Amino acid sequence: MRDTVETMANETKVAPNPDKQRLGKVGNEVRERLAADPTAYKVPSDRAEVFAFSEFLNQAECDHIIRLVDDVAKPSEVFEKVYQAAYRTSYSGDVDRGDNVVKMVERRISDLLGIDLAWGEAVQGQRYRPEQEFKEHCDWFDTTSDYWQEEIVRGGQRSWTAMAFLNDVEEGGETRFPKIGIQIPPQAGALLVWNNCLADGSPNPDTLHAASPVKQGVKYVVTKWFRSRRWT
Repeated sequence: MRDTVETMANETKVAPNPDKQRLGKVGNEVRERLAADPTAYKVPSDRAEVFAFSEFLNQAECDHIIRLVDDVAKPSEVFEKVYQAAYRTSYSGDVDRGDNVVKMVERRISDLLGIDLAWGEAVQGQRYRPEQEFKEHCDWFDTTSDYWQEEIVRGGQRSWTAMAFLNDVEEGGETRFPKIGIQIPPQAGALLVWNNCLADGSPNPDTLHAASPVKQGVKYVVTKWFRSRRWT
């Protein structure tokens, strides 16, 4: 399975990329913005741009969003149906964008990155119980796939990912980036953001990442993906 995903990533590097110029421009703007942010910690790697922010959410916000995730959680899906069985075993769902706390968190993420909220997908919550995981994958879309024909008119390629941990986990549940050799344990309120592309706007295969299986406890996260254009 891992070899299949990595092969797909390598093939996609030379696949059609109609959003390349936009992705390069957005990447450069966000990069400069985060470089000037004293609260940003850049993960030391020259292969991928990953930033961490501690205490981005407070405890009350985390607890509130956890309840929203529980309200909408259902078996998670993936774009490539061939990977469905045992590939992503968590529960997930889009949380209520009309909720005041969700709107406030979305605005803070938008302000942090400097990307218009109109370019962002709905906030998705994920819940992982013991033994549940999301195996190695990239967030950017394979432009040679069948599903791309739908996504290109829904906002195009994904640019940046923002993912917040909502709780500490007793054991397991790390977010791993195997190609850059890091793994980050869940920390309540912490936010991770990463650029899904290279500086020139090409998809970056080194953003391959995974949610390790939870061993003890339950893990909650929320994720917001930004596109290269207005998301619909």
